Amino acid sequence: MSLRKWIYAFEEGDASMKPLLGGKGANLADMTRAGLPVPPGFTITTDACRAFYEKGEKLPDGLPEQLRTAVAELERRTGRAFGGIDRPLLVSVRSGAVTSMPGMMDTILNVGLNDETVEGLAAETGNPRFARDCYRRLIEMFGNVVFGVDARAFERVKEETKSRYRARGDVDLPEDGLKELAQRYRALILEKTGRDFPQNAHEQLLLAVEAVFRSWNNPRAIVYRKAHRIPDDQGTAVNIQAMVFGNLGDDSGTGVVFTRDPSTGLRALFGEYLPNAQGEDVVAGIRTPMPIARLKTDFPDVYAQLVRLAEQLERRYRDMQDVEFTVERGRLYLLQTRSGKRTARAAVRIAADLVREGLISKEEALMRIEPSHLDGLLHRSIDENGPLDVVAEGLPASPGAASGRIAFDADTAVERSKTGEPVLLVRPETTPDDIHGVIAAEGVLTTRGGMTSHAAVVARGMGKPCVCGCESVRIDERERVLVAGGRIFREGDWLSIDGSTGRVIAGRVSLKEPELSEELELLLSWADEVKRLSVRANADTPEDAARARRFGAEGIGLCRTEHMFLSPERLPVVRSMILDEGKRREEALARLLELQQSDFEAIFEAMDGLPVTVRLLDPPLHEFLPDLETLLLRRQRLDFTADGADGADAEPEREELDRLIRAVRQHRESNPMLGLRGCRLGVVRPDIYEMQVRAIFRAAKACSARGVDVRPEIMVPLVGIPGELRFFREMIDRIAGEELGESRGRPPYRVGTMIEVPRAALVADAIAEYADFFSFGTNDLTQMTFGFSRDDAENKFLGAYLERGLLTDNPFQTLDADGVGRLVRFAVERGKAVRPDLKTSICGEHGGDPNSIRFCHNAGLDAVSCSPYRVPLARVAAAQAAIEAGRKVETKS
Repeated sequence: MSLRKWIYAFEEGDASMKPLLGGKGANLADMTRAGLPVPPGFTITTDACRAFYEKGEKLPDGLPEQLRTAVAELERRTGRAFGGIDRPLLVSVRSGAVTSMPGMMDTILNVGLNDETVEGLAAETGNPRFARDCYRRLIEMFGNVVFGVDARAFERVKEETKSRYRARGDVDLPEDGLKELAQRYRALILEKTGRDFPQNAHEQLLLAVEAVFRSWNNPRAIVYRKAHRIPDDQGTAVNIQAMVFGNLGDDSGTGVVFTRDPSTGLRALFGEYLPNAQGEDVVAGIRTPMPIARLKTDFPDVYAQLVRLAEQLERRYRDMQDVEFTVERGRLYLLQTRSGKRTARAAVRIAADLVREGLISKEEALMRIEPSHLDGLLHRSIDENGPLDVVAEGLPASPGAASGRIAFDADTAVERSKTGEPVLLVRPETTPDDIHGVIAAEGVLTTRGGMTSHAAVVARGMGKPCVCGCESVRIDERERVLVAGGRIFREGDWLSIDGSTGRVIAGRVSLKEPELSEELELLLSWADEVKRLSVRANADTPEDAARARRFGAEGIGLCRTEHMFLSPERLPVVRSMILDEGKRREEALARLLELQQSDFEAIFEAMDGLPVTVRLLDPPLHEFLPDLETLLLRRQRLDFTADGADGADAEPEREELDRLIRAVRQHRESNPMLGLRGCRLGVVRPDIYEMQVRAIFRAAKACSARGVDVRPEIMVPLVGIPGELRFFREMIDRIAGEELGESRGRPPYRVGTMIEVPRAALVADAIAEYADFFSFGTNDLTQMTFGFSRDDAENKFLGAYLERGLLTDNPFQTLDADGVGRLVRFAVERGKAVRPDLKTSICGEHGGDPNSIRFCHNAGLDAVSCSPYRVPLARVAAAQAAIEAGRKVETKS
């Protein structure tokens, strides 16, 4: 039986083999076939990675032998010897997953150096310092990646050595210093692990491959995959490539270039390079690099070639490319290319421009937009009208502005964010191990690193503001303080950053809301051409309604009237409605009728010509009443302080407190979520719902008289029994006749219900007899179907369920298609069987989640409703769902 093929030379692969060779390997193969200046090499497949884990983290059978054969072929092609003293062959060992995961997995450079080959490299190049620098880099990387020695331990040894030799930077260490550093690194590895750095080149290579495979499951990679929904079983390929050297001297260098600006999308080369450096120096943020334009001055011929190659790559891959390159003694090499991470703003502009340039279709442009990143596109900016205390300036690495409390490490950022307060992650530079802190933070500030550093790339990919390379800021990690502008900021102090300008600002700043760009408007118009789902907004105020309309909402899918009752001015009136009887209660209801009519008129005017779905009062009445413990404490203090004449004066207050305490106790419930709320409240106290319905119709009538096109939809919450909706349908139709009459100019209205209890879904056919529409309240439907209290679940056990793989997603963020989704499908089918023109939608938070929107499209719903700020996201996600469904139909046919 022949052994499985685990390794492909670059010449054997092509771009279509991405699932097997990973994104980087497939592109290297494609670039090699296209004749681009790529150093030779080969790729170990993702199949080998999966087999590695299946065998208990052991290389699969046949791989070591195939690896020796591949290295021998590489020796033949380069005329070099792996492990040889004369013309030694050195290789890089890099990860390369199918889905780009920048910086999340490990890389080892200069593999093949040892005590003998380093002398051969020194003799061949005539540059002993260069050879020693490569050797110390290998030992440092190998010790950290393969043997697991903390990178900070190597950093401490390096700083001590630099201090002894009075070297300001790594490049200032002399040959003797580098030789000493390599010896000290080896001693450190032996001390920490009991193992010596291996001298056999083939042993180094096998250990390096194993380490890169293991890095697929390191903590930062796992966190990144969860954040970006990358499958755990995808695995990583390993790319082994002949080394070219950017650290050979002043005629060499390394860099990263984007074919367009990843922050703005502008069509111009964007990137950085470092002279006399290796590639990791740029992305790790160890040294602040130079802008790519400097390359034009230092190496004009190389720059011109890079411009030509960048254009060739972009046209070949029909997307903005992120290219790593090395210049070795004036000769340009491309080490990799991949579709570049970009901000949402840049993604929109690039997609629109590529359509205009004829490289991609409108549908392709829409499919390239990450819907969740559109949240980031609506970046807030700093209100320049207020005072700004600018204490430093760095590089504007990722646009948008953020204020937060300073956290000096990723773990602290995560812990502080759990309290609900915004956090700003402040680091000398971030590393892939900081990924959980970047996710938790509002923004990132680093004192080192450039526009293509880890912090910049990851923040841009997540749509978070970032300022990098802020060298005037000094961080004392031991004392946990930051010094900027001659002032000291401690952990927990407020600090702000402007990722669009690079400014660092003391304190908390006022932020302005964003507007839609011309390119986004164009892209959204394309989305509207292909999407089937209508996108509405959840809005409770005229301001939210106007904002939703500006962002392209096609109506209001959920107006929560209880939110209108909570202002300090209205709360006493609401409490009177709940607590009083007789005339006082009638007066409270009359006053609320006036207020509600005014509310609805303002919203109807804002949504002129578009439907507005008003949900009648939903929460338990006790939520409008004071806290019992607070009332009891006030009563206790009153008894303690009141005596004599003062006691008599306090009697009215005492009586009022006693009345409130009795009322709160009377309305207390063991489980308020399942108690007197929603339509049950309307059954027990129908005058509350009657007041709201009259307010809706009076507002509709008044607006219609002013020429406003009013389309009210009245939603009855929490229905689970068909008779409940029949009861309210009769009430609503009766009041409509009383308030609107039967005139021809009467505004049309619709009546429906929110399906949020499982029983409603199960008897949807009976409920549909009285409904014009169903709106699925998926927040409560999820709670009741799972039997989870959302707050308790997310605070106490849901994290463990996700970590153990019992759930793949948080069901309160992404709709549970197998359980809750099955109820939704069942209710839609049963409801439409009775009433074919029944309109169906969801209005929970899931209405703004791309995966949930895809479910809604496939389940045959008519609309989704989400927060105003997520309307653009939902429009793109709905278009993508339609495109995907169309492609599946084409594939089947």
